[in-house]
Amino acid sequence: MSVRRFERAPVRNTFGVDARAGLLIETDHADDLPGLFAGELAGTSPQASELLILGGGSNLLIVEAPAVALHLDSQRIEVLDAQNGIVRADAGVEWHRFVMWTLEHGFAGLENLALIPGTVGASPIQNIGAYGVEVGERIHAVDVFERISGAFQRFDAQACGFAYRDSMFKHAPDRWLVTAVEFKLAPSLETAALKLDYAGIRDELASMGIATPDARDVAEAVTGLRRRKLPDPAVVGNAGSFFKNPIVPVAQADALKAEHATLPIFPGNNAATRKLSAAWLIDACGWKGHRGGGSGDAGVSDKHALVLVNHGRATGAELLTLARDISASVHARFGVAIEPEPRIVGARW
Repeated sequence: MSVRRFERAPVRNTFGVDARAGLLIETDHADDLPGLFAGELAGTSPQASELLILGGGSNLLIVEAPAVALHLDSQRIEVLDAQNGIVRADAGVEWHRFVMWTLEHGFAGLENLALIPGTVGASPIQNIGAYGVEVGERIHAVDVFERISGAFQRFDAQACGFAYRDSMFKHAPDRWLVTAVEFKLAPSLETAALKLDYAGIRDELASMGIATPDARDVAEAVTGLRRRKLPDPAVVGNAGSFFKNPIVPVAQADALKAEHATLPIFPGNNAATRKLSAAWLIDACGWKGHRGGGSGDAGVSDKHALVLVNHGRATGAELLTLARDISASVHARFGVAIEPEPRIVGARW
């Protein structure tokens, strides 16, 4: 039996918030899930903070610890179709390790997503993205366990409802548990089309002395950029970018740009919208480098205004209060609503 149980176990989270589940259940095999949900997990509800499906803990803000946490730690990676670039990874595989594995085995397409924390299983839920690429663009299919029916199901990429930092799985945490993800990648590093026109990648490659990069060079450039711009969770607790970049109507974006010439604006999700830089909006409100809360340890990174940090003793409630205050100040000044990327456990936004 591959199932392990631990009472009063710490709930891993890169924010470093002290949270302990009444019971932590770990398994290396998805085949254990039907028995668990037909037995001791029957009737538990994520929406009531009874059950938390736990990955790497990199996209969580825990305000109230769950009664039970479940961690699927399956670790297989396999090439299903080398000629067509179909690669499958289990949910428990650490994301950056998987990205580097694909490059080492001659597959391109995930290089812009290097060094994102978390696991493969979490990647489609959030539709993780960075440097001009969203993982949904590279997903071939997602294997899931459905709690309602107690059966395994499979969805192709189109059925997953991918949108900016969103998917069908994110809206039903009490229904779907991702068990594995299949990716459609370029089967050759030499001929793969690269995405280089985003947020300094070309400049970083030039500083590396690389004029004709391949996917491995792009991954190295992205890794360097992320390490300089974002605080290391091993040093100071954080969940990476805390707020989504807001998407607004074109007219609102144009009006803000006319008043604030340095505001970065990007294409939206259709011709009628534009995406604004949440980091710029937050920085303009004076939050970058802020530190406060009852513990004095809830703050905003001095490296990047999008990143909330725990300097050591901050509680999830303190970090949530800070996030709400930041959002309210941006709305008051610019009339723009910004929303969190991480899942908030034990409270509502």
